[in-house]
Amino acid sequence: MDPISDMLTRIRNAGLARLRTVVIPQSKLRFAVASLLVREGYLAVALPSPDERTFTATLKYNPDGTSFIQELTRQSKPGRRLYVSVGAIPRVKNGIGIAILSTPRGVLTDREARKAHVGGELLCTIA
Repeated sequence: MDPISDMLTRIRNAGLARLRTVVIPQSKLRFAVASLLVREGYLAVALPSPDERTFTATLKYNPDGTSFIQELTRQSKPGRRLYVSVGAIPRVKNGIGIAILSTPRGVLTDREARKAHVGGELLCTIA
């Protein structure tokens, strides 16, 4: 199974079940995506476990009990990689959501990639 898609599914399912935390197998890419979600305010924290094989992501919820993350969509898949140039980076929900890209400068949001003028693999979109 695709590791990024597995991570996004775990986060989506935890939000639907209204769980506070979710345990995700750790890799550099998964932890970088989770750290970016923390920086953008979609997750509260992402902490590696002492054995460094997993990390725990704490979800954020609105006052009415709904998750901050309403929509998670995997864009690039193992069977169909999706690479975009800087001019083709999509605007998610007219700038309200974010697109996450894997670029030569690391894992960046769509705004950071446009500012750095780099394209890359479009991993997922989040709203």
